[in-house]
Amino acid sequence: MAAPDGLVAALRRASQEITAKRSIRDLHDTLVQIVRSAVQTIPHVDAGGISLTEDGIITSRGPHPVVISTLDQLQTELHEGPCITAIDDPPADGTVLANDLGGADAARWPRFAPRAVEAGFRSILSIQLTADQHMRAALNLYATDPGVFDEESRQVAGLFGVQAAMLLYGSRQATFLQRAVDSRDVIGQAKGILMERFTVDDDEAFQMLVRSSQDTNLKLIEVAEWLRAEAVERRRHRGTGPDE
Repeated sequence: MAAPDGLVAALRRASQEITAKRSIRDLHDTLVQIVRSAVQTIPHVDAGGISLTEDGIITSRGPHPVVISTLDQLQTELHEGPCITAIDDPPADGTVLANDLGGADAARWPRFAPRAVEAGFRSILSIQLTADQHMRAALNLYATDPGVFDEESRQVAGLFGVQAAMLLYGSRQATFLQRAVDSRDVIGQAKGILMERFTVDDDEAFQMLVRSSQDTNLKLIEVAEWLRAEAVERRRHRGTGPDE
């Protein structure tokens, strides 16, 4: 099937808006931009949010407007709703559609549906965003009117979901990479402190860190951070004399 008129251009604009942000490596900022671009790009969408699950805990991210956080979080608390279905038991295309929460779809989510209608939303389209096995998410798109998510809307939402999942994965990987770089720097500083203090070489300093980690049941990075903080405190006290 041919893409609807303007689809490619709309997706390109959304991608440019998201990737142009300097904070793309920050997961929160990435999610905010994904939601805002989705609301602006996908036909008939009035509001949106992302439900993100990490280590079994589901949170609401990037709601637009902020009030959507309440409905996203409500689905989490009830463990019921289109976003939960999209995360836990999605269909083959990863898209869960609620055409009318005040009508035919009310029975599918009997506790959540009336709350959504009360908040002013009759339709929800949730698209699964799978970043990796440890983090799953769903893009939740809300409409005030029933039956507005037609084939074009669903097609754009599906394509946008693929793009959003890729951006989400990239942001997560960048965050892991930055953490790895930061950890390496801290461990390197800790080794330098031990090499100077105990006159040992690089390998011996690293083994001291490893042994301390094992003996204290602390992670290697936690030992290194403590050692660095302790060295800073020592230098601060050395620089403070009785007459200062």
